[in-house]
Amino acid sequence: MSELGIGIDASDKDALLGKRIDCLDKGFVRLIDVMGDDAAIVQAARVSYGSGTKKVLEDRGLIRYLLRHAHTTPFEMVEFKFHVKLPIFVARQWIRHRTANVNEYSGRYSEMKDEFYTPHPNDIRPQSVANKQGRSDETLPEGMAEQAANAFKSGQDEAYAQYQEFLEQGIAREIARINLPVSNYTEWYWKIDLHNLFHFLRLRIDAHAQYEIRVFAEAIAELVQPFVPYAWEAFEDYVLNAHRMTAPELKVMKHLLGSMEFPSDETLTELGLKGREAVEFKDKMRGMFR
Repeated sequence: MSELGIGIDASDKDALLGKRIDCLDKGFVRLIDVMGDDAAIVQAARVSYGSGTKKVLEDRGLIRYLLRHAHTTPFEMVEFKFHVKLPIFVARQWIRHRTANVNEYSGRYSEMKDEFYTPHPNDIRPQSVANKQGRSDETLPEGMAEQAANAFKSGQDEAYAQYQEFLEQGIAREIARINLPVSNYTEWYWKIDLHNLFHFLRLRIDAHAQYEIRVFAEAIAELVQPFVPYAWEAFEDYVLNAHRMTAPELKVMKHLLGSMEFPSDETLTELGLKGREAVEFKDKMRGMFR
């Protein structure tokens, strides 16, 4: 354990480093390296501290306070590095998170591999009417999904055979690859700090995220949690399972709740709000109803 008593044990860390979680049909996420843990967040927040001067419970409270109030800089002191194998179309979504360091497999220097993602027929769905960028929960007519999966596979085989033919003809790798589909697998090393990783996971674990990238995000979450259990707990409570409200929405809430009796301290405690968090909640409510 760390000096603060809240870090991950060294033997546990060694066991987790290198752990691989398979994703989709041929992809994976592998944890390469970690710098820092919950203790590093506390250390950065306090700038300096005396060993043993704070209780573990107080360290947990500090981490929760920091995330609850969006004091995010201390979370940037923790970094994770992953080795990821993923389809190119997933990588193109993923790279939109520009706050990480990335080094990707090069199709100019190396030959692209004969590895493509073919979705399972159960994951081939019609376009959603409500969500313009996503698939529906409805199913396609019988046999259509299977036909689509077979067509994906045959198209991939044909494109890769042509790619190999171009290479045999001496055409440069950088140009021979251009007809390969975005289902082709690529690999990269991806390093990111915890603050920006939380932002990535908030968006990509969400049920509205595309299934294929959500699988990778869930794997990353599984690898990260043991290193930062208090930070992860706060992330779940204040970000992942929380909801932001707009000013018009708050007006509606004020209208709906204005005539209701405010819960007692005992009730707030029973519902999970106590101490500083209960005080902050009361202040929020006073701001809404003043």
